[in-house]
Amino acid sequence: MENETIITEIQFHDKIEELKNKVSSIILGQEKMLELLLTAVLADGHTLIEGVPGVAKTLTARLLAKLISADFSRLQFTSDLMPSDVLGTNVFNVGAGKFEFHKGPAFGDIILVDEINRAPAKTQSALFELMEERQTTIDGVCYKMGDIYTIVATQNPIEQEGTYRLPEAQLDRFLFKINIGYPSIEDEVEIIKAHNANSRFTKLENITPILSKEDLLSLRQTASQIFIDEKLIKYIALLIKETRTNKSIYVGASPRASIAFLQAAKAYALINGRSFVIPDDIKVLAMPILSHRIILTAEAEMEGLTVERVINGMIERVEAPK
Repeated sequence: MENETIITEIQFHDKIEELKNKVSSIILGQEKMLELLLTAVLADGHTLIEGVPGVAKTLTARLLAKLISADFSRLQFTSDLMPSDVLGTNVFNVGAGKFEFHKGPAFGDIILVDEINRAPAKTQSALFELMEERQTTIDGVCYKMGDIYTIVATQNPIEQEGTYRLPEAQLDRFLFKINIGYPSIEDEVEIIKAHNANSRFTKLENITPILSKEDLLSLRQTASQIFIDEKLIKYIALLIKETRTNKSIYVGASPRASIAFLQAAKAYALINGRSFVIPDDIKVLAMPILSHRIILTAEAEMEGLTVERVINGMIERVEAPK
């Protein structure tokens, strides 16, 4: 089985590199977001991206869908959005004398949910079944989504007026929460130069897909076969246990986070050209996996502690296997 994994990994390695290079050539300064987003897609998980406007969150999702030859759909969440606006509704066809279901924008392969925290809880709850089971039930009829169904949601951390905090149950269904900031001065200069020369105004319609849906499913199968040592599995369990016993944490991570670590670490290893997981894979993924799954105590927040500082402290305290 291990030999088959290595053969498949080599077979798809060039396509993975081509995919990463293509997105990096169009979007500058967001290499970390790109790598984590690719990891989430290969791990069959959803992603929540938090960042200020103008840092290419939407463009990255659209570009990724184009390069994977996937059906892309975008949802702009607003305070007056209703669940039927997301999922669709049954409309009576006078000619046929019956109701017909008109699919909403939540149907597709890669779904971008822009500013997910601007919709009320009733509308946000429309995504629960989609995210967990890749299906939705409307008027007693179950509609299945595709095999590569993935939600990429964004939220703005600055403008909080008129927003609704995402419930913990929904946050837990995101594999990653990726916090992205401004590009470095070097990347900013390159972005300005590129726009000045009109060299990066590539129309998405002109981009040729690199991966087919079948390729992506094969990559996911390959990722699931990546080797992880039992000591690393215990390391994941110890990190999760730390979130439940740490005095600065009020609510720790659930077993879903443990599974997220396993799936994401294997996908991350595959993206980096390895057929096995190493401790650094788990350390790199700790922040995007745990940052939205733990809640600090009131005392910790009053002392000025942040989720990031607490997670970094956990990584330092819990000894990784050699």
